[in-house]
This record gives sequence, structure tokens and C-alpha cells, in this order.
Amino acid sequence: MEKLSMEQLNRKSVDQFKKAVKTPLVVVLDNIRSLHNVGSVFRTADAFLLEGIRLCGFTGTPPHRDIRKTALGATETVSWQYWPTAAEAVAGLREEGYRVWGVEQVAGAVKLQDFVPGDAKPLALVFGNEVTGIGQDVLELVEGCIEIPQSGMKHSLNVSVSAAIVVWDIYSKLYFHP
Repeated sequence: MEKLSMEQLNRKSVDQFKKAVKTPLVVVLDNIRSLHNVGSVFRTADAFLLEGIRLCGFTGTPPHRDIRKTALGATETVSWQYWPTAAEAVAGLREEGYRVWGVEQVAGAVKLQDFVPGDAKPLALVFGNEVTGIGQDVLELVEGCIEIPQSGMKHSLNVSVSAAIVVWDIYSKLYFHP
């Protein structure tokens, strides 16, 4: 096998990315401690042409070298906003017509494979703190929660890994398996 060149990958320029039609999906990061996780989520948002990211609470914001280290330039392409709290970001997204779902292990959560994104409204996904998860005040504002089924002992994934899994699943359902 031969690796593909950047030209063969159809890599977009920053300008092309900003002008491209976006996937109707926003990621909300609620009090994420690790700047490396923030950078990784930026890369995922870039990879799937997401509408943007909402950084909330004490989640770090660009420009920062630790975010830049894992984002690899995605902070230059992906639209982002800072909100003092995730509850305010969620309320704002709901006012804009987004369906807002949390990604959290809670009673009554929908298993990821059973979640149907639909096509009537854009979607926002909330990902919570690496230790405490999504705040209760935010859980009370979301339409529901999505859970990634797990079989191992830990039943815990890194937040940036969770974001990549869920974003890919929804992206594939929107574009490949509607």
C-alpha cells in the first residue's frame, strides 16, 4: 500500500474550510481540565467540518500552546465561542433552534447505536468534565443523554476519545446511513 499525498487527500485550505458547508453539529465542552483534550476536540471538529465548538467554564481557550499542540491548526479553521457556563451555552443553542443532547452515563440514556440524529434541526452535544462529567444544571437543560456502550471494567473513556466516537457516529448517520 502507498500513502496518499496531501493533494490526493483533497485537504482544504483555511479559506476553503471556512467557506465550506458545515455539518449541522456543535460540540459544547463543559469545564474540561486538559488543554490537550480541548485541542483534540478541535481536531475532531475540523475533521468532520462541524459548525463549531462552545468552550465553557474553566475550559481553556485558544490561543494556548497546549491546545495548539494537539489541535495542529484546527483552532484556525473551527469556529469557537467562549461561554461563562455550559448552561448559558445550552440555553443559547436551544434559542437558536438546536436540539441539545448530553453525552453522559445517566439513567435512561440512549445507547449511541440507537440514537437517531434526525434532519429537522441542527444538533449540539455536551461533553463534561473528565472527573465529574456534565453538571446537573446542564443535564436538566438537555433533551436527553447519549451513552457509549462499553464492556470493560472501567466504563470510562477520555473525553476527547468520547467526542471523536460520538461525532463520527453522528456524522456517519447523517451522511452515509441516513
